[in-house]
Amino acid sequence: MITFYPDIKLVHIASALASGAFFALRALALLAGMRWPRLAPVRYLSYTIDTALLTAALMLLTILPSGLFANGWLWVKLLFVAAYVVLGILAFRRERRGAARAMLVVGAGLCFLQVYGIARFHHPLGWLLLLGG
Repeated sequence: MITFYPDIKLVHIASALASGAFFALRALALLAGMRWPRLAPVRYLSYTIDTALLTAALMLLTILPSGLFANGWLWVKLLFVAAYVVLGILAFRRERRGAARAMLVVGAGLCFLQVYGIARFHHPLGWLLLLGG
């Protein structure tokens, strides 16, 4: 299975970037008062991208040696992923308006950026690691 690692990693990275970009596009459109971000085909596309992302992540988890995750970066990353998902769901609820929605979108975006930083550095601090040195 290790022979498929580069391909699976590429799918994981591409779907992660697609997920973040599609969330940002939908969130900005929603903040602008547009209705299309909540349409069923748009939601289903988002679910499809996130399913590919999760599938690739689980495949990578089974391929890589457990020693790679010894410093806890993966657990911290998963916590930020959960926060990203929850904040994103709350931001897209119909009853959210104005500043509350904007704060949830910003919070979800910051969580996404931290997930990317943690994945990039393989360290629990992610981008914060750059502030220390």
